[in-house]
Amino acid sequence: MALRNHSTITEFILLGLSSDLKALLFVLFLGIYFLTLMGNLMMLLVIRTNSQLHIPMYFFLSNLSFLDLCLSSVIVPKMLENLLSERKTISVEGCLAQGFFVFITAGTEGFLLSVMAYDRYAAICHPLLYGQVMSKQLCLHLVWGSWGLGFLNALINALLAVKLDFCENDTISHYSCELPSLFPLSCSNIAINLIVLVCSTLLHGLGTLLPIFFSYAHIFLTILNITSTSGRNKAFSTCSSHLTAVSLFYGSGFLRYLIPTSGSSLELLFSVQYSVVTPMLNPLIYSLKNKEVKAAVRRTLVKYLSCVKKIDQA
Repeated sequence: MALRNHSTITEFILLGLSSDLKALLFVLFLGIYFLTLMGNLMMLLVIRTNSQLHIPMYFFLSNLSFLDLCLSSVIVPKMLENLLSERKTISVEGCLAQGFFVFITAGTEGFLLSVMAYDRYAAICHPLLYGQVMSKQLCLHLVWGSWGLGFLNALINALLAVKLDFCENDTISHYSCELPSLFPLSCSNIAINLIVLVCSTLLHGLGTLLPIFFSYAHIFLTILNITSTSGRNKAFSTCSSHLTAVSLFYGSGFLRYLIPTSGSSLELLFSVQYSVVTPMLNPLIYSLKNKEVKAAVRRTLVKYLSCVKKIDQA
């Protein structure tokens, strides 16, 4: 028992994407990462440079794009490195750090999606009071509150994980160091870790999903009372993008943290969905279904092309 300490194992082996199709997987995930970077950076640039988008809805959307950049960048670069390496290793400290940052970014995104649902509720159910309700100060508090709660949730679980001893098994049947994947490797008692993880995940899920549910219940009742077809369609279109993003994120993210860790294909699929694919899809979801964003993107591209043309002429 005396040998059971962190120094026994200094690194883990990640086997989640071990396959004969390494080159194909590398190209696939490199393409996804490139699209994620370009899409979310474009959203940040468009929202920043277009004054028409300086309203709460797009302030929250810019924060969502930043979170998607962070979540993808925490996971994908290491995944790409391991696809090119014969020995797919990560240090224990690096693994714990990656698990912490995955937890904080994904957790904060859950809170932010809940905030965005409240924003849609205020805009559709109380349009005349929207400017007063969603003040700049409140928007800042909601975003900082999302980050604070996400950080607290991640910190509690990470501090418990740091105390775990790893002494024999050093193989993670996953492509990243999500905290649930570390528990089966520990030679310590992980009962408290599992209880805290499940409780915090359930509290996080209920604490964010319930506001989304009640917000949209009120929104749908309000939309049903709208007499004009154009007004009803406009209200639905402003909500459809957010509902799609919520479905993609919650449908896979929380299932990943609640199902027992086994290294199964389904488990890997859930992880790839919420941490790799969803950050790439969110900019497309919000731009393709939003006329204001599409118009802003066109204005930004025209402005950029005109600047390039002036430089070439000079």
